[in-house]
Amino acid sequence: MALLIEIKVPDVGNVAGIDVVDVLVKPGDKIKLEQTLAVLETDKASMDLPSSAAGVVQQVFIKPGDNVSEGTLIATVLADAEEPVLSEIEEPAKPEQAVGVEKMPEPVVAVPVALSVAQEPAQSVVHEPALSVVEGTASAHIAHATPAVRLFARELGVAIDKITAGSGRKGRIVKDDVKHFVKKVMEAGAVQSGSGIPLMPSVDFSQFGEIEERKLSKIKRLTGQNLSRVWLNLPMVTYHDEVDITDMEAFRIALNAEKAKDEVKLTGLIFIIKALAAAMEQFPQFNASLSADGERLILKKYLNMGIAVDTPNGLVVPVLRDVNRKGINELSAELAEISNKARLGKLMPAQMQGGCITISSLGGIGGTAFTPIVNAPEVAILGVTRAKMQPVWDGLVFVPRLMLPLDLTYDHRVIDGVEGARFMAAIKQYLGDIRRLLL
Repeated sequence: MALLIEIKVPDVGNVAGIDVVDVLVKPGDKIKLEQTLAVLETDKASMDLPSSAAGVVQQVFIKPGDNVSEGTLIATVLADAEEPVLSEIEEPAKPEQAVGVEKMPEPVVAVPVALSVAQEPAQSVVHEPALSVVEGTASAHIAHATPAVRLFARELGVAIDKITAGSGRKGRIVKDDVKHFVKKVMEAGAVQSGSGIPLMPSVDFSQFGEIEERKLSKIKRLTGQNLSRVWLNLPMVTYHDEVDITDMEAFRIALNAEKAKDEVKLTGLIFIIKALAAAMEQFPQFNASLSADGERLILKKYLNMGIAVDTPNGLVVPVLRDVNRKGINELSAELAEISNKARLGKLMPAQMQGGCITISSLGGIGGTAFTPIVNAPEVAILGVTRAKMQPVWDGLVFVPRLMLPLDLTYDHRVIDGVEGARFMAAIKQYLGDIRRLLL
């Protein structure tokens, strides 16, 4: 007797339309527990889909280019009754919102079958919601679309009620209808907002010499779209300053000297995270988001922080949660773990959601200043570049001090220039004398 295991897409944080980049198994393959079956990609990260059982692959239900979501059937595996199955393994204790710990897949469905019987798994049926919402103002047209399509339209800046006819069942609007609408508007020479920005001309670069074309990853493609949307819609201001971190760096080095070899070392970024969190508690308008209609400011009572991480597939922003309630050692361990997962492509979508502000650090590379773009719907982002020793006048003589450049970009609709300057002054005060974080 054997078990027919149905392997499905686990909980990925309410993300729909996940792309299948690669399928690594085929019917007849013998696989091990937690062996990667497929590589999936969202708009923010790539992830490996592990097998929930060991055995022989019976059927594969996906192929590269498909779109899947939570609960989609990936494959069936015929496992011997004595082989380990994920649902038979003791489930680890669930940490309370521990960042960097991947969620385990949902328990697999184990069905006893005879070895000679090929059992066809039941196909899941997705029922579209019947609720229709009229979006936009002063429009008599009712747009029929699923929540996923409405979200897709909002991400592209499309008012869905402007799409008069859908190609789906009973005239329902589908993603292709949204794409065709955007294409028509762009071909007319203007973006949906009516800004009248002309399209970039198409150039045949091969006439000048040899070229090579590489397809952008989904992460870079959609990140570019989001940054363009933010650049066009947010009036942004960047405030540049420097902070003296000589004493902070000496304190950090002293703490690391006390640590054992196997302990996670403290980086300067951890102190910046704590200083930024303290400043946000002092200036709550920085821990907020503007409503879509621009009429209300949504103040957040939680404090999560996104940390931009460079990966082979592009820039991703994992989120550290409740940074104001955690010590520097705990945050250091979480940051090291989540950064490593980001570089390995093992972040879950839920681990990149819920940020209140973002830090983008170029300290390990160089530079003296830059202008980071706000990661909307957040209202501010802090840029950090490499610290360097500089002569600083103390009133009598020049003394060498370690100076750290900081770049604060903020949404000018929410934060004015005086508030931006005061916020930066608070960050500098905390970093200049780290003891103030205890007050």
